[in-house]
Amino acid sequence: MKKFLLFVAFASTVSYLQAQDNQKGSETFGVSFYLNDFATASRIRTTSLNTVIAEKTFSRVGEMSAGLAVNYTKQMRPNMGFAASLGISSMRYPMTGRVINKSSSLLEFSAALNFMMTTDEYYVQPYLTLGVGGHKYGPHFGAFLPAGLGLKLNVFNEANLFITTNYRVPVTNETANYHFQHMIGVAAPIGKKK
Repeated sequence: MKKFLLFVAFASTVSYLQAQDNQKGSETFGVSFYLNDFATASRIRTTSLNTVIAEKTFSRVGEMSAGLAVNYTKQMRPNMGFAASLGISSMRYPMTGRVINKSSSLLEFSAALNFMMTTDEYYVQPYLTLGVGGHKYGPHFGAFLPAGLGLKLNVFNEANLFITTNYRVPVTNETANYHFQHMIGVAAPIGKKK
């Protein structure tokens, strides 16, 4: 019930914020490449962030699983936007209490609010992101809360290059696990910018 109430609260907040601003914001559609990093999250949880930094035991790219995603963003206010992502990757998803012997497809969806530190008049926009998400891995469904940091670069007002890193906290502990997701992508505007 708590999970359902959390989702309803997030959806209500997005609806309320959109209703507060009747001007249509810019929209983009893009593609991205991402890496899921379970190993670094596990090392931090079993030791500490200080230990991982001091011993330089961050995951190597070979320890991460790669995926592709399609992304949609909409600017809702000068310093806030909505972002949605649908991604797919092939991996062995580590689930608590389950032994996963073979790789399978991981389909994941997330919706988030991006809190920009500058407006889109600037070529560089750092932002904080917070959202909700879900995934399907084989017969298992899971939910998570992504929170992180991002950077959007305006490329000659024709496209955006974005880089995002978020920490995904499981809501369904049996079918989701703590991990980082590092994403890089490019997006182009849909229609005319207002």
